[in-house]
Amino acid sequence: MNAIAKAIDALNEGFGRLIAPLIAVVTLIVIYDIGMRFFIGRPSDWAFDITKMLFGVHFMLMAAYGLRHHAHVEVDVLKRLISRRKQAALEIIGYLIFFVPFIWMLITLGWSFFERSFSRGETTYGMVAIPVYPVKAVIVITAVLLLLQAVAIVIRAIQQLREEEAA
Repeated sequence: MNAIAKAIDALNEGFGRLIAPLIAVVTLIVIYDIGMRFFIGRPSDWAFDITKMLFGVHFMLMAAYGLRHHAHVEVDVLKRLISRRKQAALEIIGYLIFFVPFIWMLITLGWSFFERSFSRGETTYGMVAIPVYPVKAVIVITAVLLLLQAVAIVIRAIQQLREEEAA
């Protein structure tokens, strides 16, 4: 089971490192658009939509990487007051009762959201019609990556419980 958790960690680590530089692309597009406004007096027709979409994609795809590195909000104040065994049990219960059902809902509803957008050929409403469905597919990809990372966390919590029982 530890090999599964390590493989999931490696996947999300690699994916996070691949996606992280996307913020530099967003920054360059914003700088380009500001330059267009300053020098020509008119923004580009596509930059606003593209930066909005790319920032959303960056934020979503970095979520599993953030979960892997515990960069999210936790109630550490309460967790520190209980034993490691109880912390592991609380983590298992929390992920199985709250996190996994939410992610499952995100996968199923995200898929229908993407599917509807794809079938209609949905585009942005700006001067340049940019397809929206690739960005909506990111919702499903993010949910799957988050679900996998939750599996890795639960595996580690189960191992923690086993180690505490053996001691």
